Amino acid sequence: MTTQKQKNTAILEMLVCATLWSIAGIFIKLIPWNAFVIAGLRSLFAGLVVLVYMKIRRLRLILNRRTVVAGVCMALLFFCFVGANKLTTAANAIVLQFTAPLFIMGLSVLFLHQKFRCADVLAVVFTMAGISLFFFDQLTPGHVLGNVVAILSGLFMALMYMNLGSCPETERMSSILIGQTLTFLCGVPLLFTTHPAFSALPVLYVVILGVVQLGIPYVLCARAAEHCPPLACSLLGALEPLLNPIWVFLFDGEAPGVFALAGGAVVIVTVTLWCIFGQRAPEAV
Repeated sequence: MTTQKQKNTAILEMLVCATLWSIAGIFIKLIPWNAFVIAGLRSLFAGLVVLVYMKIRRLRLILNRRTVVAGVCMALLFFCFVGANKLTTAANAIVLQFTAPLFIMGLSVLFLHQKFRCADVLAVVFTMAGISLFFFDQLTPGHVLGNVVAILSGLFMALMYMNLGSCPETERMSSILIGQTLTFLCGVPLLFTTHPAFSALPVLYVVILGVVQLGIPYVLCARAAEHCPPLACSLLGALEPLLNPIWVFLFDGEAPGVFALAGGAVVIVTVTLWCIFGQRAPEAV
């Protein structure tokens, strides 16, 4: 049974995870390469981080139906998100990806016959509202295909969380390693068709993305998933799109607007209240 201390540790791990995920935007903007090449090389270094962690923990690679399915979902998540960024606005891609909590609730009710508390439902509603408000000035109705791909990335993110939370650590880490490997194998061939110009800084940025922005966070995410339900991981991960513009403001000078500040406040307050009081709320029928 999960203790309160283990829950608190898992929440902290997910908060650190979301913070590290959020640095993607500022670094990707600095790399003048094809997005799929960036995704593939980023996953190469992320996979090495996961492999080192598995060696330290003496976890063996497990290839079974669950780990392969979870790994495929993760690779599809990476490529859908990258593809959405190419086909629609970055704001649309981020907002629509965070439909993941809705997918988690729907899939859990339909296939796992799980009941959710009123606190969970309210947290999802207010989190989605806050994220939408955060990007209110930038959301556009066009780019239909890109928006659909972004929603698919939300679906695969939901499936990723649900798979990570339902298996032991060996299978969780195996799933992540498989996902990173598939992304690398699918992305790297584009090196030979796009011919990116290699120089010291872009290579350094890709290493930072792979190790700090993707590798370490996914190790933390896998650890947190043991004691943090999929919906909780997804809600805590929703802090990622709020932190993205902060890094852009600090390093690129682009200041967030009034809607961004209001949306950020809504999400932070919602997630904080849910973490503090949500566990005490009665279950909904």
